[in-house]
Amino acid sequence: MSAALAVSCGIYSFTGTSIQPDVHTVNIHYFEYKALRVNPSLSNMLTEAMRDKFQKLTRLEQVEDDGDLDLAAEITGYDVKPTAVTAQEVAAQNRLTVTVKVFFTNKKHPEDNFEKPFSAYADYDSMNPLDAVEFSLCEEIVDKLVEDIFNASVANW
Repeated sequence: MSAALAVSCGIYSFTGTSIQPDVHTVNIHYFEYKALRVNPSLSNMLTEAMRDKFQKLTRLEQVEDDGDLDLAAEITGYDVKPTAVTAQEVAAQNRLTVTVKVFFTNKKHPEDNFEKPFSAYADYDSMNPLDAVEFSLCEEIVDKLVEDIFNASVANW
């Protein structure tokens, strides 16, 4: 039973990845920013965090073109909405939500390909202006997104 499981799911490692032995390279494209509300540093933060995650937790060589795995993404949403309202009908807490559409291609195992959205959020006290807390919120959101995208692409979770 365990031999069949190992063959059907690929090779499982101690880092939680399940990458087939014939997959050796990954191309992680720069994450394009297409959201209406602008955050000039988010694309770079997300791209670099994703590249770091793959470098630290996989054996894959990162290449510029024609990788066995190809990961591209677009930041499609960057929104702030109130999540809690006071008795005076004023926002007490706001939520920053980032949505990313991911395109993942496994050239050696096309059954693993996907195109789907991921989103993550962080809440903050509305007494703070967004620009005062934006960087730390984005760090928290980027960590969540990178974990979710990584797990969907090479951890098969």
